[in-house]
Amino acid sequence: MLTAIVMAAGKGTRYEPHYHQSNPDTVWEILDKYLSISDRKSINPKMFNSFIDGTKSAIEMTAVCNATGLVPQSGGLAFPPASRFELAEVCKPKSAGGALEKEGVTEVVSSVDRDGRDVPHHLALGTYVVIEGETDYARQCFKEYAMLPDKSGRYAALYRPIHMIGLELGISVASAALRREPTGAPTGFRSDVVAVAKRGLKAGEMLDGEGGFCVWGRQTPAERSLAEGWLPLGLAQNVKLGRDIAAGTPLRWTDVAYDPHDLAVKTRREMEAAFGRRNAGPETGVMV
Repeated sequence: MLTAIVMAAGKGTRYEPHYHQSNPDTVWEILDKYLSISDRKSINPKMFNSFIDGTKSAIEMTAVCNATGLVPQSGGLAFPPASRFELAEVCKPKSAGGALEKEGVTEVVSSVDRDGRDVPHHLALGTYVVIEGETDYARQCFKEYAMLPDKSGRYAALYRPIHMIGLELGISVASAALRREPTGAPTGFRSDVVAVAKRGLKAGEMLDGEGGFCVWGRQTPAERSLAEGWLPLGLAQNVKLGRDIAAGTPLRWTDVAYDPHDLAVKTRREMEAAFGRRNAGPETGVMV
């Protein structure tokens, strides 16, 4: 019998608002605070910058939404600071005293307070789910099974402190190749990642894509992305701007000179036609 509803699912990361302007040159100022990288040539700063500037979080949470039935918040990820013991208090709807726009969404919690101090017992490398108990029995189980409830006892969090990226990838590949079992697969087009200007951009500039100097990726409801004609982050590379764009502004298809015959562009357009508006709206909720 169903006894709980998923309020939110997501992960932890290191985040401060100015990270959205981070680029491959300035990313070292952030990385040096929490990683000891003696050989700077050993990593790709553009790739690591996509982890920092919010893009990777948006991509990952978009994958979660499109595979599970959860939906993005209208403004995308807000990165509220939260320790693992505060997950159920923070990652519940505002109507219940939390930080979320509504139930059934994705959110990424920050391991850094807005004043720059590290959050104690943070979840920087972990993942979580916050659920609401539908019955008194379910809520009693939150305590009996040593889950992490909020003050009301109605909501509780489950979390993993780490995710073993490389090791888990091998299992996913083997499952897909040998057993034909995907780790996850899209069931609709609910979430999108759109390109947002990191700084004031000028007409004639060439966009440099994920983790670069020009744009970062923001999670957005797919229905709004389609309605506004916003440019997907994945196509914001090696295309020239046709007009000036103010910092913090989402780019549109009409802002760039793209090739409609490019395979990636054609694939995106086909995806929009196949999984677009009819599947873009919110679902009734995800239950466990």
